Amino acid sequence: MEWKRKVNWRILVVALCLILTFSTLSFRIYWIQTAEAARIMETAQKQWDREHVLKPKRGAIYDRNGEILAYDGKAYTVNARLKPLDARDEDVVKDPYYTANMLAPILNAPVQELVKNLTKPNKVVELGRYGLKISEEQRNRILNLQYPTLPSGEKLKKNQLPGIYLTETTRRVYPNNAFASHVIGYLDLYDEPKMGIELQLNEELAGKKGNIAYQKDRAGYQLPDGEGEYIPAKDGFDVYLTIDRQIQNYVEQALDKVEQQYKPQGMTVIVADPQTGEVLAMGNRSQFNPNTYYNGIDNYNNHAVTTMFEPGSTFKIITLAAAIEEKMFNQNETYQSGAYTIKGQIPIRDHNNGAGWGTISFLEGVQRSSNVLFAKLGYERLKLEGLKKYFKKFGMGEKTGIELPYEKEGNLINLEKPRSPRDWAATTYGQAATVTAIQQVAAVGAIANGGELLKPHIVKEMRDPHTGAVVNRTQREVVERVVSEATAKQTRDILGKVVSEKPGTGTLYQIEGYQVAGKTGTAQKYDPNTGKIMDGRYVGSFIGFAPKDNPKLLVYVVIDDPQTDAWYALWGQMMLAPMFTTIMERSLQYLQQQPDLSVVKNNKQNEKATPKKEAQTALASSPATPKTLPKFEGMSTTAAQLRAKQDNLTVTVAGTGTKIVKQYPEAYDQVVPGEQIILVTDRVKGTKMPDFKGKSLRDVMEFSSLINLEMKSTGTGFVTQQSIPPGTVLQGTELLQVTLQSVSEPSVPATTPPGQEDSTVPATTTPNNPGTNTTTNPTGGNNPAPPSSGQQTGQGGATQPPASGQAPPPDKPGDQTTQTPTTP
Repeated sequence: MEWKRKVNWRILVVALCLILTFSTLSFRIYWIQTAEAARIMETAQKQWDREHVLKPKRGAIYDRNGEILAYDGKAYTVNARLKPLDARDEDVVKDPYYTANMLAPILNAPVQELVKNLTKPNKVVELGRYGLKISEEQRNRILNLQYPTLPSGEKLKKNQLPGIYLTETTRRVYPNNAFASHVIGYLDLYDEPKMGIELQLNEELAGKKGNIAYQKDRAGYQLPDGEGEYIPAKDGFDVYLTIDRQIQNYVEQALDKVEQQYKPQGMTVIVADPQTGEVLAMGNRSQFNPNTYYNGIDNYNNHAVTTMFEPGSTFKIITLAAAIEEKMFNQNETYQSGAYTIKGQIPIRDHNNGAGWGTISFLEGVQRSSNVLFAKLGYERLKLEGLKKYFKKFGMGEKTGIELPYEKEGNLINLEKPRSPRDWAATTYGQAATVTAIQQVAAVGAIANGGELLKPHIVKEMRDPHTGAVVNRTQREVVERVVSEATAKQTRDILGKVVSEKPGTGTLYQIEGYQVAGKTGTAQKYDPNTGKIMDGRYVGSFIGFAPKDNPKLLVYVVIDDPQTDAWYALWGQMMLAPMFTTIMERSLQYLQQQPDLSVVKNNKQNEKATPKKEAQTALASSPATPKTLPKFEGMSTTAAQLRAKQDNLTVTVAGTGTKIVKQYPEAYDQVVPGEQIILVTDRVKGTKMPDFKGKSLRDVMEFSSLINLEMKSTGTGFVTQQSIPPGTVLQGTELLQVTLQSVSEPSVPATTPPGQEDSTVPATTTPNNPGTNTTTNPTGGNNPAPPSSGQQTGQGGATQPPASGQAPPPDKPGDQTTQTPTTP
């Protein structure tokens, strides 16, 4: 019985334990399924679900012809692991000071800054902006530090710079560096757009982010039947600008020359097609390199659209067109020049200190840029309401709507709220009003195209990056007709006489073979703090278009306060005219605009010993002046040869390809006339042997190196003989032997190669074209600066400095105190 009782007790205890266990389990299951169900499911979802943001590819930026200006390139970010993952992990930074010293020269970073990052308590750190988005070349240098190559040629397998690793990313690349930097803008290292098209069209360029979601097990494998979602990223559109890279190059080179010699406070050049409103080039100084923006930017402003300034006499074009449209201008009517007084106020004077030119016709008044004439037209005839009407119609005081950020509208405060009749009369000749350069271009473009004010565009179209299909294209957009075609034509004819005939103030801006129409301008600068006129500080400009009767191009050049002691009336000769004529002439030739033979004929018939021609003759006998070599790489072979011909450069084209891939000397090097220039195409096979006689050994070596031709030389000095005759088609297996001789040594008789006694084979050298017009160079280049300024004074258009003191500008209104403009 005792044994039975013990068994029953044990059974009872076991039963109670089982009951308690299952009760506990049941309660736990109930608790999990009810009270903690939500939390557990949330934890499970986090374990199962994985979600990744898919980054779109940013669209590229091209010029109108498909030349790339900005794109996303491969880059790398440098990271450092400071703490090991476990006891066996040795891939950590062990010596921060050694690591910093090794990386500093590669990353262009201060050693102290790197040490500061490498001694943080974090497990993993980035190396600040210095380690963000480094180039392929920098990445390779770091890898060579980590796994150096032994003298035997074998690479070490053990990491010599532990803890440093690189992750691949993308970086915005601007292959032309500072080229059109204010137009393009830039993307910083954190992918934030700054300035220009990068900012204005950021949404279109950036595209839309995608997303991918899926479920996986604890080991990380995707569940075969798990729910998932995939939203692909939408890459950004490629943007094609209206900018023409070649014309922009002409602008950049002209700006560089003037900046180097005169260092102005600022400069702006705009080249536009007045028939469509498209901007073909836009440049500013100072500029910056968007690839290295973090080194500092002196000028964030795109002066062409963001800077307001007093335009000076270029504003007279609008007053002239308005007076013609209202039948208030008769070019044969006469008036008394010199000074004009309104109701006893301070007289408005002509720019030769009020001396004037006696009684002259209205046409001569325009040619001489007479302030008195335009004050009479505005005050007596158009009156305040007429002036307000036409300046508003021409777009003054309003934004143009061009596709660039931070555009300013300028102001016409002395027409809107004039303090006196003299104030609004002064507006007729460009004082007491502020404009932007793009407003001026749009307004004068209306005269050039026949009377229609067009909305300017700098974006041509946007395309799908995968299919190339055009998704958006800008069209010619007429804002309104501002004057009739007849008025526009008469205004063009008068502006043509300002340039083509004496006593016009624009005779410096003539271009051989092309009829140019335009207007000079000079305006005073104001102290931004006091609003008072700053003595001796001016903004000079010229705006013109060509050919006059069917304009293809309009060029506006603005120079703000150059660092020179020369009288401001000489700025046209020194800076403005060389810039304008160089850009306009080269651009017209590039666009294959045929010269007007009648203009050439008339010029030859009227050919006299003018100061300009005398200066050109003197230059022809002067020593050769170095020139800046353009960037031929990336051009088509035909375009490169045309460009070389325009610049009077002698080039040798190596190969039979259609695109230039190498050049010697390098782009932007200084060369002298006659120096050997070699352009290598993308297909070297079929290269013809140049004539090296008279050339240096270096020229031969560079050519041989560029096309991988074996070469041997004997002697010193210059080439007198070559084993491969000029014009021979090279196969790439030949050996070129050249004989050199000093000019002081007796000549070595040349031996004619067998079979070549009576034959001549043309080389691939492009000779100088003696008929090509040389370009104007303000720094003493191929042509001298013209002899007179954009604003001329005195009889016959001769520039005459004042008898004493500082002369007022050509359109100075007297003691004018207006709002403070920002200068370009």
